[in-house]
Amino acid sequence: MNYGRISTAMVTPFDQQGEVDYTQVTKLVNHLISNGSDSLVIAGTTGESPTLSKEEKLMLFDHVVKTVNGRVPVIAGTGCNNTRDSVELTKKAEQTGVDAIMLVTPYYSKPSQEGMYRHFKSIAASTRLPVMLYNIPGRSAAGLTPETIIRLSAVENITSVKEASGDLDAMAFIIENTSENFFLYSGDDSLTLPVLSIGGMGIVSVSAHIIGNEMQDMIQAFTSGHPQYAAKRHRELLPIMKSMFAAPSPAPVKAALEIQGIISGDVRLPMIRLNEEETAILHTALHPKTAFYVS
Repeated sequence: MNYGRISTAMVTPFDQQGEVDYTQVTKLVNHLISNGSDSLVIAGTTGESPTLSKEEKLMLFDHVVKTVNGRVPVIAGTGCNNTRDSVELTKKAEQTGVDAIMLVTPYYSKPSQEGMYRHFKSIAASTRLPVMLYNIPGRSAAGLTPETIIRLSAVENITSVKEASGDLDAMAFIIENTSENFFLYSGDDSLTLPVLSIGGMGIVSVSAHIIGNEMQDMIQAFTSGHPQYAAKRHRELLPIMKSMFAAPSPAPVKAALEIQGIISGDVRLPMIRLNEEETAILHTALHPKTAFYVS
């Protein structure tokens, strides 16, 4: 299953008390669908999944599925470093009506490649839903090798990978050695165009919260045979993409959404909101032709 060119890793909106704000969730979902998102990833890293309880995740999945109402695929983040817990959450997520699940590499435990293979295969066997692998060694301290991803691609319902290693050579090797029905997505916004150029499907994006339509313009230019224009768009969008990671994510993208009047910038500890200086720098990146001063 492919999820379009841009799958947005959706933030989880909180109120000032740190509770999930479902009114804001609804507003955000509609904003994303109207602004270039082909699918939504819920309760991933950008959704502050480590701070969400299982009950909160399931309520969030249910609410997003109902709000989306079939307009785009909904991918639920159900992976953790406990295989049994991942299986349990995956089974319950399937009952909420999500279209697919995403499974992160087991963090902290640092299992072997064989251990990770068995982990992902066991979870995939527990569901009829398509599975997206999520390889992010920079956060998990354990990374899937290309060979293990290729091996896992033979599992019938493991159909894609979000590859956030930043290694284009590894990604090319994965694409070359998996079937045309297995899709590789970049996990880094700034690599969207390079990944497309080597045969990747698209991006699981943070920046699409803010520049989704602009990223679609870039992607469509590339896929329709206008690489020079696509490269120009890439260069234009790169400063905004970089600004989304100028502080620990998702604080910058939530601040950007607040600047745009879409949702609040509230996060849960251990994440913190941007300070005044960081907010001013972000505002300049979003609106480079206007001055912004913090009083």
